[in-house]
Order: sequence, then structure tokens, then C-alpha cells
Amino acid sequence: MSMMSEFKEFAMKGSVLDLAVGVVIGGAFQKIVDSMVNDIIMPVVGLLTGGVDFSNRFLTFGDGTFTTLEEARKAGVATVAYGQFINQILTFLIVAFTLFMVIKGVNRMRRNSPTKA
Repeated sequence: MSMMSEFKEFAMKGSVLDLAVGVVIGGAFQKIVDSMVNDIIMPVVGLLTGGVDFSNRFLTFGDGTFTTLEEARKAGVATVAYGQFINQILTFLIVAFTLFMVIKGVNRMRRNSPTKA
């Protein structure tokens, strides 16, 4: 069997195609989750914490005073962007919870479906 025919057989397997579809849908889903975190959840968290904008919370290691993370990075100052890290943690938790709910639903449907004999 030639390498090309082996590759074709591999690429056309259902699991590979399912994975490709999952990656594309996951990429689109990530944009939705990012928007949910940045545009819905973080403003509410900021309101509850007295107007703190976590996306712009950072520490600098160097000279100068900077009002935004972008200014500090443009100046070449070493920064620890802990607000960005908080946003990423929230994004991860939302994705993990959503996947948990989807898998839980699929498993429930599998248990309730009649088995073929």
C-alpha cells in the first residue's frame, strides 16, 4: 500500500473528519466565549468590585508610571498582566462548564435511547 493511499484512508476516517469539524466549531465558539467574558461577565465583576477593569490590571517592574497595560508594554517595561490572566481563567471555566453540560446531555440521551438488539 502506498503512502498516499494510506494517508487518504487515514484522512477519510470518520474520527478524523469529526475532529476537523470539532476544531472549526471550537474556534468559532471561542469567539463567543471571549465576548461573553469581556463584554458581559467582566463588566459585572467590575461593577461588583467598585468599577475595577480587570483587563487593565497589571504590575510593572521598571521605571515610570503607566495608566494602561498597552502604554507599559509600548515603553518596553516588564509587566505582569494579572487582569488578563483572570480573564483567561474565567474563559476557561466557561468553556469547561459548557463542555461538561454538553457531554452530560449527550450521555443522558444515550442512556434514554432504546438499544438495538
